[in-house]
Amino acid sequence: MVGGALGATSATGAVTPGRTAADPTAEPVPASAPLPASAPLPEVDPAKAHLPLDCGPFPVAVTLKAAAVLDGRPVTVAAAHCRADMGTPPDGVFLVAAEGAPVVLLPDTEGLTVTELAIRSDGSIRGRASGYSSPDVPRYAPDLQVELGWTRTGGDWARTETRTPVRTA
Repeated sequence: MVGGALGATSATGAVTPGRTAADPTAEPVPASAPLPASAPLPEVDPAKAHLPLDCGPFPVAVTLKAAAVLDGRPVTVAAAHCRADMGTPPDGVFLVAAEGAPVVLLPDTEGLTVTELAIRSDGSIRGRASGYSSPDVPRYAPDLQVELGWTRTGGDWARTETRTPVRTA
């Protein structure tokens, strides 16, 4: 069960209740045990978790996050990378709960930069990223737009993706 549709903005990482695309005036999906209107959504801080990134001497930077209550447990999905002095290192996507190790949804070794991330009212996770079609593509000019999705199947997360070439002039 999910507390409601949630999303995060890339600029602030702020979590906002979602509205359906078909009816932007519709109320968020109610939870079976809704939180009081004044209560903040419980959130797990991914910055306090040990994310499985090999950053050497560099710190981890959480760039996007979205929180929800899944099956009665607060969770946060986060995009993070190793903070570097130059450039933008690739992101990993992690599902963080208060207990247990983070679940790796997208390893940073895939070379993607995550630009959007949200937890939907049905418990699925959606994201968008930019990437590269081959090692020959300059790292300053991503040539792919990648739509990412994760749904729970049993106790695991199944990933789907659609890669679309970016058209340049």
